[in-house]
Amino acid sequence: MSTKTLQEAVKEKYGQAALRAAGGTSCCGASPLADGGCDPITSNLYGAGESGDVPEEALRASLGCGNPTALAELHRGETVLDLGSGGGIDVLLSARRVGPTGKAYGLDMTDEMLALAQENQARAGISNAEFLKGEIENIPLPDDSVDVVISNCVINLSGDKDRVLREAFRVLKPGGRLAVSDVVVNGEVPGEVRKNMELWIGCIAGALRDSDYAAKLAAAGFEAIGIEPTRVYEIEDARQFLAGQSIDVDAIAPQVAGKFMSAFIRARKPRAGR
Repeated sequence: MSTKTLQEAVKEKYGQAALRAAGGTSCCGASPLADGGCDPITSNLYGAGESGDVPEEALRASLGCGNPTALAELHRGETVLDLGSGGGIDVLLSARRVGPTGKAYGLDMTDEMLALAQENQARAGISNAEFLKGEIENIPLPDDSVDVVISNCVINLSGDKDRVLREAFRVLKPGGRLAVSDVVVNGEVPGEVRKNMELWIGCIAGALRDSDYAAKLAAAGFEAIGIEPTRVYEIEDARQFLAGQSIDVDAIAPQVAGKFMSAFIRARKPRAGR
């Protein structure tokens, strides 16, 4: 699939998700759907303490696979950039952690998500956050301008992950950190899954092998690379995220069970002079 086609599909799906969240329907990032069903990847990511720090609409719009703000070591006064910020939950949580002397940017290409994020920011009364429109392959910030780059199951949505990682490296200050949650795969993925657009948009089919992810980070210039599994998806999870995709679930599910996992991925830009 072409990068342009993928971007258009992502915009459409996430625009619809933003409208549902604004209308009071959960995207399943914080709570089950009304019928009790829930995407096993996006569910139960934020604790009660964190959910109380942001508007309910930001939780409803969460479509991530982890909680990078809980795992990243953010410090007062730092500048943070969230790639694919969606409804703004990770930006708002980051803004609270870095305090009034710090800054949190959110970057998203979907107008509906940006509008929702700005509404959530106003509801939360957070002044040290800013939402930017743009693509993660072309970050609209200068070189060496942020301390930490975070992302929550968005890099997998890009058709040019190498460029995304090069851009993240560019905007980080020397010694800056990458701290992202993403889905990675251990082993081969059936071709039917790779070809399915809906699964790619859901950040499954676009998942990199863990070794490939590490290699791409190294090629972009990063060091101190680490991949820490946070949730492994088993056979029943596989059945859930394959259901309704016009593929033979019984045949495919055993082939993907245990291969996909949410992971926390860390890396660092070398310090100046090295």
